[in-house]
Parts: sequence; C-alpha cells; structure tokens
Amino acid sequence: MRPIPRQPPPAMSESDRTLPSSPPPAGEPRWQDYAVLVVDDEAGMRSFLERALSARGCTVAVAESAEAGAALLAQRHFDAVVLDIALPGKPGIAWLHELRDSGFSGDVVLITAFADMETAIDALRAGASDFILKPFRVDQIVNSLRRCFERARLARENFVLRRELADLSGKVDGLVGRSPAMQHLCALLKRVAPTPATVLILGESGVGKEVAARALHQMSPRAERPFVPVNCAAITPELIESELFGHVKGAFTGAADNRHGLFYYANGGTLFLDELGELPLPLQTKLLRVLEEKRIRPVGSAKEVPVDVRVVAATNRDLRTEVAAGRFRQDLYYRLEVMTLTIPPLRERPEDVALLAAHFNTQLAQRLGLPPLALGDEALRRLAAYAWPGNVRELRNLIERSLILGHLPLDADAAIPGAGEALPVSLAEVEKRHILSVLAACRGNKSRAADLLGVSRKTVERKCVEWGMAAE
Repeated sequence: MRPIPRQPPPAMSESDRTLPSSPPPAGEPRWQDYAVLVVDDEAGMRSFLERALSARGCTVAVAESAEAGAALLAQRHFDAVVLDIALPGKPGIAWLHELRDSGFSGDVVLITAFADMETAIDALRAGASDFILKPFRVDQIVNSLRRCFERARLARENFVLRRELADLSGKVDGLVGRSPAMQHLCALLKRVAPTPATVLILGESGVGKEVAARALHQMSPRAERPFVPVNCAAITPELIESELFGHVKGAFTGAADNRHGLFYYANGGTLFLDELGELPLPLQTKLLRVLEEKRIRPVGSAKEVPVDVRVVAATNRDLRTEVAAGRFRQDLYYRLEVMTLTIPPLRERPEDVALLAAHFNTQLAQRLGLPPLALGDEALRRLAAYAWPGNVRELRNLIERSLILGHLPLDADAAIPGAGEALPVSLAEVEKRHILSVLAACRGNKSRAADLLGVSRKTVERKCVEWGMAAE
C-alpha cells in the first residue's frame, strides 16, 4: 500500500531541544505524579525525549528494544509508553499487541518515520492512544502525553467518586466527640497520619471506623490522592481477589476485558479494607505479600505491578482470637499491627451522645431539606441512657428516621428499645432484643435488617446462629 502523501514536518529545531526553564502553565498535569517509558532504538531520540520529559518533572525510563522495555515494565509501573514502531527484533505494534493481551492498560503513543494507512489502522487496532510522525516537535509529544495523563486522572477520580456516591448515605463528615477516649483517639490520629505506617482500626460495628480512616487519610501527605474504601464482607470470596488486584482478559469465565483492581485506583493514596476479618485465608496470604513487597499480580497475569498504596484495615472481630482459631494468619496480623487504633463503643462514652445527636440533627436536616428536631433535656437524657448496640450508626439512623417522622419517638413502642420499660439485665440481651425486633419488622429479611442496623448480613446471620436460630 502506498504511503499517505504528506508534507514533511519541520525538523527539530534547536529551540525544541532546549529544556524549558519556566514552570508549566496553569492547568498542566502534575507531571511528577506520572512515569513514562520511552522505547526507541535511536540513542539520540531516547536522550532527547528523556531530557524533554524529565524537565517537566516526569519520571522517565528508556529502553532500546521491546525486550528491554518489557523488562522495565516488569519492575515498576508506567502510566504511558512512547513506542517506536520500527524496532530491532520485535516490531513495536507486535509488542503493543502483547502488552494489551498481558493486561497493560496504560496509554501507548506510537512514533514512526514511515507510515501508511495500513500501519495507522494496525496501530489503532492494537490499542495505540496516539500516532506521531518523526521528526516531531517537543510540544507534539508533550500534548499527547498531557491527554494521556488527563485520561488516567479522570478515570481514577471518576472511579473513586462513583464509589463515594454509591455509599454517601452512610458517611459522616468527621469524628465528633468530647469524651477523653475520643480526644485520645484524635491525638493518635494526628501522630500517625503523617507517617506511611499501616494502621489497624478496631471497634464494634457502627462506631465510625471508616470515619477515622478518612480522617487519617485527610491528615496525611496523601490527602489529595484517592481514598478507596472496600467492604471485604460485601464481596463474594470468588470475586474479591479480582476486585482488589484486577484481572486480565480470559482469566476466568466472564472476564471479557482487562480490568484494574482497587489497588490500582488507590495508587498514591489510601486503600481502606473494612471488615478485614472476613477475608478468606488464601487471600490473606496474597495481601501479606502485597504489604511486604508493594507489588500486585492481577488475576490471570504473569506480571507483577508495583503500587504505592497505604493500607488502613478495620475489623470488629478480635483478631487474636481469630488467629488462635486458625481463621486469620498470624503473620498478617503482626504485619497489620504496626499501629492499632481502638474506637470505643458509644455506650462507654455517653457524654458524646448529645453532641453526636446535635451534629446529625443539623447535618441530616440540611441534607433532607427538613426542619431540625427539638431535642430537649429529657430526650437527650434518654438517648444518653440507652446502650446503643448499633453504636454511632444506630444513633444516626434514629435521628434520620425521626426527622422524617417529625418527632423523636421515645414511647414504649419507639425505635429505642427499653425507653418505656425496665432495662434488660445485660448488653447482650439489649442487642438480641433489638436485632430480633428489626428482623421481625423486616419479616425475616436479613439483608434489609442488616441495612437498617448498619451491619453486614453476615453479622446478622452469625448472631442468629449464636442464638440457636436457623441461618436462613
């Protein structure tokens, strides 16, 4: 096929080869956040691109062949590849096909001195992001990579925003409390946040473990990078490895395309693993490896991918007991126990109840577009006297329900068990009565009851088994 007729572009001028001395203009991507691999057999072109891109703060690595480029990709993560088509040995387009098949989803900008229509079509079919003819000017390659980086940034931000919006109703803006226990917790958060240490957050369901994790992230140097939460109990054991690490096309039935995992989307930021005690043992082994080596392996891939992620984990289980019972790996427990933060249950800090109630009253009234409740002394006294087995989440749900009803129900048939009767003899009995009453109101629908209680369905099922009830 005949080459496409074109005017030869101007040769690279001396000004093109001069490194920019002024800072990038407003709106320019944070080039220091990205890494580019340049693969070209011409030493002069490799040196030129390395100097031009490094001057903008970008991390650049160079290789003279597809084989050398593959070796570098196996060692670290690159956001984009600038790839010459005419390489010795394996041609650039052939290697691009292999990259896509192996799971690499970063942008690839192809460069060549010889191009026809068939070559351009092959490049697009192989998954090239752009196609640039040699000789080119610096601004051509810079503009192409700018678009690549913008796509990567938007993909990560959109992913994180979708996850946050899907779970917006369960979020609290920040930690609220004036009790000594909460003041101590806030002090610990401030001390550990600036460090890269892995953090384990302990506490009963509903105490605000994710709120503490978000506060930790916001006070850390990673605050402007993604915070990606995942509930380990909400994902089936068969899919959780793919959800965390991603997978390549054909890795299992239904894997029609390459897919990034949560570690990828959290790169540079924080990954919050909630209900870590529910993680299957085989995956605990792989998580330990990631924490130790800072590398992940997508399902079905033979290549490991470096990641820079701070892991914050949380559980309502006693992990020492789980280790003794063989349900949790001892080495993973010790690896996570670098810094442990314990959030006390609400019943142990009744002085925080009034403050939390006022916080939710203002926050939720504004969100729902309703007038705030009138919280008198008697109402606050009863709220403080209640044991709150569902902790802060249960209090939040009560305030939201009361705003919708227009009043705080405090009679004998109210949503606060025991408000008009003698208190049960133990906290366990309070918890049992409350869960069973919610189950009865939901006609035995455990998923719906779990949503209202603010816990996982597995927690409800486990409680039913403890009380001698059938799991279904």
